Amino acid sequence: MGGILSLHSYSRSLSPYEISQSEACKRQRTSSSFWDDNPRLIPSLPDEISIQILARLPRVDHLSAKLVSHSWKAAILSAELYSVRKELETTEEWLYILTKVDNVKFMWYALDPHCEVWQKLPPMPNVDIDEGSSRGLSSLWMRNMVGSSLRIADCIMGWLGRKEALDQIPFCGCSIGVVDGCLYVIGGFFRSSAMKTVWRYDPIVNAWSEVSPMTVGRAYCKTGVLNNKLYVVGGVTRGRGGLTPLQSAEVFDPCTGLWSDVPSMPFSKAQLLPTAFLADLLKPIATGMTSYRGKLYVAQSLYCWPFFVDVGGEVYDPETNLWVEMPMGMGEGWPARQAGTKLSVIVDGDLYALDPSSTLDSARIKVYDFQDDAWKVIEGEVPIYDLADSEYPYLLAGLHGKLHVITKDASNNIAVFQADKPKFNSSPFTSLAPSEESFQGLQISDSELLSEENMWKTVCTINAASSELISCQVLNI
Repeated sequence: MGGILSLHSYSRSLSPYEISQSEACKRQRTSSSFWDDNPRLIPSLPDEISIQILARLPRVDHLSAKLVSHSWKAAILSAELYSVRKELETTEEWLYILTKVDNVKFMWYALDPHCEVWQKLPPMPNVDIDEGSSRGLSSLWMRNMVGSSLRIADCIMGWLGRKEALDQIPFCGCSIGVVDGCLYVIGGFFRSSAMKTVWRYDPIVNAWSEVSPMTVGRAYCKTGVLNNKLYVVGGVTRGRGGLTPLQSAEVFDPCTGLWSDVPSMPFSKAQLLPTAFLADLLKPIATGMTSYRGKLYVAQSLYCWPFFVDVGGEVYDPETNLWVEMPMGMGEGWPARQAGTKLSVIVDGDLYALDPSSTLDSARIKVYDFQDDAWKVIEGEVPIYDLADSEYPYLLAGLHGKLHVITKDASNNIAVFQADKPKFNSSPFTSLAPSEESFQGLQISDSELLSEENMWKTVCTINAASSELISCQVLNI
């Protein structure tokens, strides 16, 4: 384990309060000021053992632990402690939710699901970028880097000539990703310019910092993680004729802190339009992405206000560095929420999506069957309220190996609902698990319920009546 903390270990022959003269002289010669400022973490114990003890503390106690001493604070905020937690398998998954308050203020909340405790993250820092900045932005004062008061439908209408909306919005269209235990806020618009800017939140030090910018300015891009690298694909940028959809993709390596190019999406089905008129009218866009079975699956659509036409999607294989066509059933059946966005989440290796119903107070969860290339309904109804009145009526998350839905409850509070993953036998879509006796031996169609009744329960709520959901991520620290 070692590192700086291991320098404080005493000889076994000495009592906890005694130091030999030679050892004292040696310490004074090498690092007297360091020793004065950094006493042992726990008296009588080598710091290597003390670090292992601190690594077993629940994260909810870290704030109090940092108040014990300067050395404890330094240890709690060290990368070494995080490494030891991973070795000991004592890391914890927390849920991070981004909300928008009154269309002007953006706020992050972190939920400790074990203790049901909510914590607020520090706000995004103010950034003043002078004219002539290397990032290509002029006189930019960003008071809130994250969020948008502009609905995606309005953004896309810019393709049809509505440019004034983006000029009036300070910042919109960020994408959120997670890699190597940190949150990343990626790109977005300001004064009709697509930004390359990327911000990172490190939960260990509880602070935001700016990292290397993307090679291309983009907004509303899709994000995914493969092999501990963060991929961004698609999105839109500002062109001479308005907003232009992007086919390009790039990848961020947190080890090097650098972005590099990935082959652009072919949008092969968009190339098959019969006339030049349709090719100009229908704009191809990436409407969803997930990291699934070691590849990136990107759902795509053709857009012409106010319609979206599903055209399947494409799959990126990092081993071959090539794009191929997405399986037909996967692309055509991937449920879409407002403005054509196709939301999904991976839980224990399975791909889930939420399919809004025709009513305003319910929805259904679907799971993708890779063997059959089909989406199957696993839950009759999910309680979603005021579906038509919110830009982001619900979010999906995979936490502790279970599916979670984040939405507003009947009291207009933000609620986190949890469902145990359905257990299927070797013929999962013809009969149910042995515990579900009432359905044994029945033939069940794709549109019928495949999971146990009353599988949803409320994990936690928070009073945020004026807030709107924007995004959610899970960090394991």
